[in-house]
Amino acid sequence: MPMSQIAFHQTVLQFLEPIRDYLLDEDVSEILMNGYDEIYIEKRGRLLKTERKFSSSDSFMAAIRNVSQYVGRIIDETKPYMDARLPDGSRVHAMIPPCAVRGPYMAIRKFSKMLLKMDDLIAVGTIDRRITDFLNACVRMRKSIIVSGGTGSGKSTLLNVISNFIPNDERIIVIEEASELQLQQAHVLPMETRKADKKGLSEVTVRDLVACSLRLRPDRIIVGECRGGEALDMLQAMNTGHSGSMSTLHANSTKDSLNRLETMALMSDVVMPLTAIRGQIASAVDLIIQMSRFADGSRRITEIMEIEGLNNEGNYLIRSLFVYALQGKDEASGKIRGSLKPTGTKPSFFSELSFYDLQMVPELFSSV
Repeated sequence: MPMSQIAFHQTVLQFLEPIRDYLLDEDVSEILMNGYDEIYIEKRGRLLKTERKFSSSDSFMAAIRNVSQYVGRIIDETKPYMDARLPDGSRVHAMIPPCAVRGPYMAIRKFSKMLLKMDDLIAVGTIDRRITDFLNACVRMRKSIIVSGGTGSGKSTLLNVISNFIPNDERIIVIEEASELQLQQAHVLPMETRKADKKGLSEVTVRDLVACSLRLRPDRIIVGECRGGEALDMLQAMNTGHSGSMSTLHANSTKDSLNRLETMALMSDVVMPLTAIRGQIASAVDLIIQMSRFADGSRRITEIMEIEGLNNEGNYLIRSLFVYALQGKDEASGKIRGSLKPTGTKPSFFSELSFYDLQMVPELFSSV
C-alpha cells in the first residue's frame, strides 16, 4: 500500500470520497471546497477548478461532521467553524451556516511528506545559491531570523531549510500548533499546542509552550508561527540568551512585519509602551526574510532586511541587503523571471565573520 494512502486513514478517505484522488496525489498541495459542487485544487503552485463535487449540500455537511467527529472536534450552529489536523498532519478548516453564507466550506492544506532541501529551493528558483552561503553564515553566527510572507508563500518551507544550518551539537526546541517542521539535528525537542476539550479546558497555547521551553535549557527556540501575544515571549527569549532563534509570521513586506510584530506584542497581557516593544524588537531580531508567491505559482525570497537598532526618535534603523528584481515573463512557459539582487550594502556584522571562522566575499553585497 502506498505511504500516502497509509497516512490518510481509510476512514477519512471514505468520508471525503469525491476528493480521494487529490488527497493521495503528492502534487496537490491544497484542496478548496467552496460548497458541495465547487472544488478547487492547488497543483504545482497553480489554482485549478475541478469537475469533482459531492452529491448534495447535505452529503457535504455530513462529510464535514464525520471528519470533525473523527478528529475530536465540534462543529455546529453554536460553533460554526473547525480547525483540525488529519491523520497525516494536513490541516483542515471547515465553516458551516450561518457564518458560511453559501453553504458549508472546507479547505485542506496537505502536509508535505517530502523533506525539501536547499538544493530543491535553488532548483525551483526560490533562492540563489550565493544567498544560501549568506544565510548559512547568519545561522551559524546566531543571528535571530524572522521569515515573513503571505499565506502559502513558502514561509515554513524556508524556515525548515535554513534551520538545518544550525550546528548538530545544539539543543533545539521547536514549538508549533501542528507539527510541520522536520529538523534533522540529533538534539531536537518538538512541542505541539493542544486545543481545549469539549468543556473548554486543557488548552495549551504557544505562549504556554514558549514559557515551558525556557526551563528546558534550549540553545535555540524555533516557533513555527507567531500569531499573537507569544511574539513578546519570543522576543524576550531572543533577548535573554537564546539568540539565533527563528519564527515566521504573516506580513506583506519586511516593513509590514515590524508593524505586525508590534501589534502581536501588544496583544500579550504584559502592559508595555510602544517604545519599549520597539526596543525589544530592534534588540532581538537581526534579519527579516520576505517570501512572496508570484502569479505563476512560484515562491521566492523577495527581500532580506537587517535591523540595526533604533534611532534617537525611536524609529527602526533598517537596511535592505538583497531585493528581488523582476526581469520579465517567459512567454513560452509563463514563468516570471527575476533574481535577488544585492543593494550594495554590507550587513553590519560582516566584520564578525572571522570570529566564527567563516568567510564571505565582499562582492556578494556589491550592486555593480
